[in-house]
Amino acid sequence: MALVVAVWVRLPSRLFYRDGRPTRIGRLVNHAGAVYSAVGLPPAWWVTLEIRGRRSGRTVSTTLVVGSHGGERYLVSMLGEESAWVLNARAADGRATIHHGRRRPIVLREVPAEQRAPILRAYLQRAPGARPHFPVLPTAPLPEFERIAARYPVFRITEAGTGA
Repeated sequence: MALVVAVWVRLPSRLFYRDGRPTRIGRLVNHAGAVYSAVGLPPAWWVTLEIRGRRSGRTVSTTLVVGSHGGERYLVSMLGEESAWVLNARAADGRATIHHGRRRPIVLREVPAEQRAPILRAYLQRAPGARPHFPVLPTAPLPEFERIAARYPVFRITEAGTGA
């Protein structure tokens, strides 16, 4: 697992993503990661998000890293506002499913930009593959994260039916 992460971090991000969209290789790696995550093999913070596509209406699967801060769990868009899963989450009013060994219905609640900085920093410390997409280091002071927070959507994960 550590070798996979080390290779992933060192590969140029343009190999997987261009103009905020996955390349063919990126889509292939995302699909493989979704299958791998769905069976529950990777760490618990590596999940498959299943959400209804805003245009197709079909379920779309995306592999994501769950960030953690202050006892809460979060999903962060390393590709910014135009990421497909972000647009789908907004269109679906946050209703989705997280799949890691088993499926759990969830609701995603968007975090206001002014509250994102500490979550983004915690996320970058956990998700080395996301680092090339952020213009700050994971160890940067919070004011640097505050400066970029509006560009990276963050969603708090709540279990469906909890009313939280």
